[in-house]
Amino acid sequence: MIENNSLKISETIIIITITCIFSAFAGFSVAKIKYNGIEEYNKEELVNYNDAVNDFVKQYNYIKSNYYDSSKIDDNDLMKTALESVLEKLGIDDDYSTYMDNSEYNQFNLNLNGSYEGLGISIIKDDESGKIYVIDVTKDSPAENKLKVGDVIISIDDKLASDISTQEFSEYVVKGSKRKFTIVVERESKKETIEIEKAHVNLESVYSKTIEKNGKKIGYIYMSIFAANTYEQFKTALENLEKDNIDSLIIDLRGNSGGYLTGVTNMISLFLSNDKVMYQLEQNGKKTKYNSEGTADKKYPIVFIGNGATASASEVFIMSLKDNLNAKLVGTKTFGKGTVQEMINMSNGDQYKFTTKKWLSPNGTWINDNKGIMPDYEVELANKYFEDPSDETDNQLQKAISILIGNN
Repeated sequence: MIENNSLKISETIIIITITCIFSAFAGFSVAKIKYNGIEEYNKEELVNYNDAVNDFVKQYNYIKSNYYDSSKIDDNDLMKTALESVLEKLGIDDDYSTYMDNSEYNQFNLNLNGSYEGLGISIIKDDESGKIYVIDVTKDSPAENKLKVGDVIISIDDKLASDISTQEFSEYVVKGSKRKFTIVVERESKKETIEIEKAHVNLESVYSKTIEKNGKKIGYIYMSIFAANTYEQFKTALENLEKDNIDSLIIDLRGNSGGYLTGVTNMISLFLSNDKVMYQLEQNGKKTKYNSEGTADKKYPIVFIGNGATASASEVFIMSLKDNLNAKLVGTKTFGKGTVQEMINMSNGDQYKFTTKKWLSPNGTWINDNKGIMPDYEVELANKYFEDPSDETDNQLQKAISILIGNN
């Protein structure tokens, strides 16, 4: 960890795929960052580096001292602009090095944390009508028995929904010190006034069940993200399925663009003994292998389901079990993101992330630049599923089942 007057580097390393800020994240996490100052550079590089920085500081101070209207100079704004320019330059060849202001980071960090203080609803605004709709209600949240999917929010306290954005609504609830709210909704053409108090909300990112077919018991686990609390949910789901004596397992990672390394590392360790390599990290040509912390290899067959939005940490999971356990992939080619980013927290509340490493599969495969993972069984999701979503119309799921019962 580095900490000085201007920034603090957290112990979180994140692989991020920003396809949609609300649902697409990918990641590595909880790796201590070692910084040895002069040891990081050879002498010649250090001299050049210091010359460049010293020259920048010299020119910056000169501009501050001689600008015609010094009242317009704000150190924080200028440093932010300078850092944004550095990251923009890096971003020419790397889409994942970028600057995020405080509001962007809070929105980004919400799903990765896996929990927050709030009401437990997801909302969307119709720009034409100005109406805010409730599109999801989290289980065991303050909203569970008070708000419903389809409710139209008319106002919260003295704020009309038509006058605020969804971000402003969320920040008013989540970031403010106020805990009790009065929300007026339209439900079935009637207005209802609801008193609600915010509380700690845990986001559920794992769903599991047992599928019985042709005398076989197939475990099924769906994960939407690798959040901070996903591992415990996944571990509990897997244990319950194994207590149910499953013969095989389907892990559904469609639309899962990743999350934290801690979670995916712990999950992989549930499947592999400690003599197995989970993945490799490469920095400046040096590769480091990371072994599982598990005690035994799983013996039952495993099939993943993935698509073009399956990315990064999800791809680490898939490649690790493919290389080690011959797990199969059904669906379409995955996204293809093989780089690692570090998240930097600055003293002004803003954050930035930049790419520091490549990740490779246990066998050394790099899937970056949208190369992705090609499925063992390529299956496009049928239009019928979108018209009538169910297990029966989910032809990708049905293909995974058929493989596991021997009808592939």
